Amino acid sequence: MSVSHSLFIRTGKGTTSVKMFKLLPELVLLLGIVRFSFGAIQRPDYDDTPNPEFLNPSWMASIPDDQSLSAVTMPGTHNTMSLYGGVYAECQTWSLASQLRAGVRYLDVRVRHVNGNLTIHHGVSYQWAHFGHVLEGVFDFLHEYPSETVLMRVKEEFSETNNIYGAVVDFIHRYGHWDLLWHSLQVPTMAEARGKLIILQDFTGPDLGMRYGSLDIADAWKVPSLLNLEEKWQSVYKHLEAAPSGNMAQIFLTYSSGAGVFAHPRAVAKGINPPLYEYLQAKTDQNQRLGIICMDFPAAPIIQTIINFQLREVVKTNKTDVKHPISYFRNMVKHFAANN
Repeated sequence: MSVSHSLFIRTGKGTTSVKMFKLLPELVLLLGIVRFSFGAIQRPDYDDTPNPEFLNPSWMASIPDDQSLSAVTMPGTHNTMSLYGGVYAECQTWSLASQLRAGVRYLDVRVRHVNGNLTIHHGVSYQWAHFGHVLEGVFDFLHEYPSETVLMRVKEEFSETNNIYGAVVDFIHRYGHWDLLWHSLQVPTMAEARGKLIILQDFTGPDLGMRYGSLDIADAWKVPSLLNLEEKWQSVYKHLEAAPSGNMAQIFLTYSSGAGVFAHPRAVAKGINPPLYEYLQAKTDQNQRLGIICMDFPAAPIIQTIINFQLREVVKTNKTDVKHPISYFRNMVKHFAANN
């Protein structure tokens, strides 16, 4: 039998011939470079089409003003502006405007610093935009929807100057609105955050906003191959399970994204987004804090599902009282009087 039709594996009992077709599924998983389908896909958990299935631009309007931003569950995108460069560079297909209108409230922005200029990069791949375009897009959105807030991680990428503070401040003055930034290390309430951009500073320099490192973060982004998807999912699962009972004064941030030499971002998202969506759908109690869930190629339904997880005041009632309407409503009146 020729080598083209079989592989030879040395074992303790001798040489075993294994037919190639039996190993093909594993080889496909290992490489992670074979497209699972041809053309764009729009599923409830994964979307690499140009436009979201539906929009949700002002969902934060219903959140009470006195609620801390650390208690808000929100969708985010990893490498938000990475729309170009091939399968190893692309993490999204929706424009920034579409992401924001779909409900995304956490942005992950990577800038290359060259002589005071900040261009958007994912590794070596230039994303045909600069930091000013991002700022303009965010502030245009906040002007149209002042009930909302946007959190933006800013990090240097594909340059190693370790000195982007001055350029970031310059771009904010030129393309943004300095007064509409959240200028504090403290986590704001929704009333304080509405209409503002909150910079999560992932670079050195004076305090510009909140520090990215102040968040409780799970970012196991290294996924060597698709054979490691289970390990990646366990990291996501454990952090989401910890979030409801975690430090309520701290923002939780969970990345479902990942990539490696044999697992590009699309392939990882196609493998992780389904169990993430199933996990969220299976939660019967949506009155809990999960923090920021940051994804590659999210779909409108999974974004909506994440938005549905918001803390609300729960009125506890005795089950026997529910059977007796008069007693039930008397208890409701007492609860209302005691809390107003």
